[in-house]
Amino acid sequence: MQHNLTEAIQEHYDLASPYYEKLWGKHLHHGYYQTGEESKEEAAENLIKFLVERAEIREGARVLDVGCGIGGTSAWLSERLGCEVTGITISPIQIEMATEATRHLTNRPTFLLDDANNLSVTGSFDVVWAVEVLSHLYNRGEFFRRMSRLLAPGGRFCEAAWLKEEGLSVRAEDKYIRPIEEGMLVSLPTLSEYKRHIEENGLRLVYYEDISSRVSKTWDICLDIVRDRTLWRLAGQHSKEFIAFLKSFKAMRNGFRTGTFRYGVLVVEKP
Repeated sequence: MQHNLTEAIQEHYDLASPYYEKLWGKHLHHGYYQTGEESKEEAAENLIKFLVERAEIREGARVLDVGCGIGGTSAWLSERLGCEVTGITISPIQIEMATEATRHLTNRPTFLLDDANNLSVTGSFDVVWAVEVLSHLYNRGEFFRRMSRLLAPGGRFCEAAWLKEEGLSVRAEDKYIRPIEEGMLVSLPTLSEYKRHIEENGLRLVYYEDISSRVSKTWDICLDIVRDRTLWRLAGQHSKEFIAFLKSFKAMRNGFRTGTFRYGVLVVEKP
């Protein structure tokens, strides 16, 4: 079952990434809306800036970008901060797209095929960056064990996390969380789960903030985008998972509106 889930996630991103780029841009993550007037591209970049500031990422840092997508954030960190970036993803198509998109850079990131459930990448990193990826993992405990070994002393793990609210009733889980998990191919953890992984691996949580109110507008925009019938026809030609993904956009918005779904930023330090 775990293998099947990983395979389904890989197939989804292999299929959908070129279309995501056309619809959303080079950063395949939520936008951070400071004024509410930003374009989706500006808001997506705002999120990167926010995370960089909170994690205090310095120029020239060695960064592991876990779930690097099509390379947008890896390129940003390389260009803006001169970071030495290694990006990993389970999607060969995303590797191809990220490599092509950063070919013009003098300080090019390196992109590798790797599964975050069982990290095989080697090296020592000042920063491990994971934006909206750990909810896809079936083996988060093993991720934290391997990730903590990759962090240099004083290094930081920066995560933008999809979370479910603590202590939800079975009814609330079924109504609001299950549709998100099934459509987005995720299993939503609570903040308590992450705190447990952090403590078990001798790490220290130095910053946490719930920024749900700043990012929830993303799904209003997404729902406008998916009114395009061309996207639904494309989904119908490929897989039931793609159709379920599009249908779950409304579930994401409902999760934000009810407070059952949360979007948190964690910065964790290795002593």
